[in-house]
Amino acid sequence: MAQVKRLEEIEARDISDGKEIVGVKKRVLIGPGEGAPTFAVRLFTVAPGGHTPAHTHPYEHGVIVLKGKGEVLEKEGAKPIEAGSVVFVRPGEFHGFRNTGSDPLEFLCIVPVDVEK
Repeated sequence: MAQVKRLEEIEARDISDGKEIVGVKKRVLIGPGEGAPTFAVRLFTVAPGGHTPAHTHPYEHGVIVLKGKGEVLEKEGAKPIEAGSVVFVRPGEFHGFRNTGSDPLEFLCIVPVDVEK
């Protein structure tokens, strides 16, 4: 049977550490808790001036920007993103996300389910 939830029912965890992660909240919309066998969908909200860590990992992921403006950080520099942008991050690719706007930056991030276990 399909599971239906409302976003406001899903806890937004503040994952900020004040150094590498600043002003970031994460909601796991679909993942192991829902019995998803292969993927997880997470919703990130990045406050103005906030950012995720610049990092690499061995798996790919997709990002769909829903609201706001920002940039995706790469070794070669930064690329602008905004509502409607779609980003594909390849395995092992250096990346991070930064809010460059005055409103929250919201994006969906789809990853293999093992990442959320």
